[in-house]
Amino acid sequence: MNKILSFIIILPRSGTFYLFIFSAAVLLLLVPKSKEDPISYSIFGILTLLLLILSFAIGWHKQRKKSLHMRGAWELMWIRLAGNRTAMVSMMVLIILIYLAVLAPFITPHDPLESDWGALSQGISPSHWLGTDDMGRDIFSRNLFGIRVAMGIGITAVLLNTIIGTFLGIIAGYYGGKTDNVIMRLLEIWNSIPFILLAIAIMAALGTGIGKLIIIVSLSNLMAFARMIRGSVMAVRELDYVSAARVIGVSDAVIIVRHIIPNCISPILVLASLNIGETILIIAGLSFLGLGIQPPMPSLGGMLSNGQQFLHENILMSVVPGVTILLIVLSFNLFGDGVRDALDTRLDN
Repeated sequence: MNKILSFIIILPRSGTFYLFIFSAAVLLLLVPKSKEDPISYSIFGILTLLLLILSFAIGWHKQRKKSLHMRGAWELMWIRLAGNRTAMVSMMVLIILIYLAVLAPFITPHDPLESDWGALSQGISPSHWLGTDDMGRDIFSRNLFGIRVAMGIGITAVLLNTIIGTFLGIIAGYYGGKTDNVIMRLLEIWNSIPFILLAIAIMAALGTGIGKLIIIVSLSNLMAFARMIRGSVMAVRELDYVSAARVIGVSDAVIIVRHIIPNCISPILVLASLNIGETILIIAGLSFLGLGIQPPMPSLGGMLSNGQQFLHENILMSVVPGVTILLIVLSFNLFGDGVRDALDTRLDN
């Protein structure tokens, strides 16, 4: 009973718990509108549930460490990250952007595809908070959906990139020899192909679409993940406890899952967090060139490309998506730098 009471006392001290309370309140308020976009409502519900699970995990971890009178590696990492004001501000900006992206269908005042023919290239007004584009579409609504598309594709592509690159890096680093040579040489050949030519070729062969764009972006940076993870695995595989596990007959799969991956998780997290901003910038660049998200679907790069033709009529058509791209990429990069510094124990002093 005392353990349960102490757990309940510790739980509200977590910032994740307060974020869960806010998300749950928003989820309840949006129940009447849930039928308008059930997919977005379900995604937000899943995120709220994950926040609850994370809150309980953090509370259980704090209670366990309190009883043992010690701090774990992740707790020390969080303490170092919390002391980095730039990283924390960037994290709060990213949380706000994620909320805006998921809740875009419920908070936009206008349909992003709806044209107001009486307000073409209009400036800021009570009905259109950031004005309209050349076809009378609300810039604020299109910008929110552009954030939704960019972050959704960017995070998904980096997740696939991380999984594939990490797998190849682990296999190459752990087994070495011919396996290492074959994997790394093939990746070097793949990496030597110019990205724009690769994008044009894949788009020409498979056609345009979000799925094809995710495939192109996720396969574009395999070399960076594979090379970094390979180096970490080659260092870990020579440690004594890995050699001892081999001697007593532990299988390679068990060694990789229990010993190799946990000791290589730090560079994976750092590279993934830093790579999201770069990926979103690539997506915006492809859309700017007409190779990414195709109109009329809103995309930040497409809005920026379209707005450059109307700079004298309505500069907001270019400024709004441009500033949004800058904010997203800068926030991810600063947060990634903070995660890298927090995981580097050499900076403790």
